[in-house]
Amino acid sequence: MTEDQIRETVIGALRRIAPEVDPDALDPDQDLREQADLDSMDCFNLMIAVGQELKVEIPESDAPQLNTLNGAVGYLAGRTEAV
Repeated sequence: MTEDQIRETVIGALRRIAPEVDPDALDPDQDLREQADLDSMDCFNLMIAVGQELKVEIPESDAPQLNTLNGAVGYLAGRTEAV
């Protein structure tokens, strides 16, 4: 899976959780929680949704690596290669 496909997967999950967010306005290096006004449950649901869609188990201890769009893509790219 390419990084672009992973990015689209993350953005798609984010759109379902926070439909009011404009993905084009997101800074990929800034905290998604702040930009999308996500609470802890939204972040948890985003992590679960992305993990299920990509068939990747994301340990809760790795959640901070998904705080930014670029961080999530990088983390997931490494995890999907291992699958």
